[in-house]
Amino acid sequence: VQLQASGGGLVQAGGSLRLSCARSGRTFITYPMAWFRQAPGKEREFVTAISSRGDSTTYADSVKGRFTISRDNAKNTMYLQMNSLKPEDTAVYYCAAGPRYVTTTNAYDYWGQGTLVTVSS
Repeated sequence: VQLQASGGGLVQAGGSLRLSCARSGRTFITYPMAWFRQAPGKEREFVTAISSRGDSTTYADSVKGRFTISRDNAKNTMYLQMNSLKPEDTAVYYCAAGPRYVTTTNAYDYWGQGTLVTVSS
C-alpha cells in the first residue's frame, strides 16, 4: 500500500485547507485510516481517524468541531477538511493506514510522505 498526501500550504489564521490522501497498491483491501501531525520539535500526534467503511470517526480534542475526516473508497482517497485554522495547527500532516481503527501511531503500518501546513497569525 502506498499513500500520497497533498493539499498543504500557507494559510492565515481562521482560514481553511483540504488535505487529500490517495491510496494505491493493494486497493482491494480497505483499511481504517488516520491523519497524524508533527510540529517542529514535537512528537507526532494523532489528529483523526476513520473506519474502513467511513461510518465511524474520532478526533483529537484539539481539532474537534474544526476538522472533518472523510473518505471515498471508490476513489481510494481520504480527505481532511480543516476549518478555523490556528497557528498551533502548523505541522507536517501525515496520512496513515492500518488494520486497526485506533489512535496510536505504532498501530498504523502504512504512511504517506507528509504535507506541510503553515498557519500564520
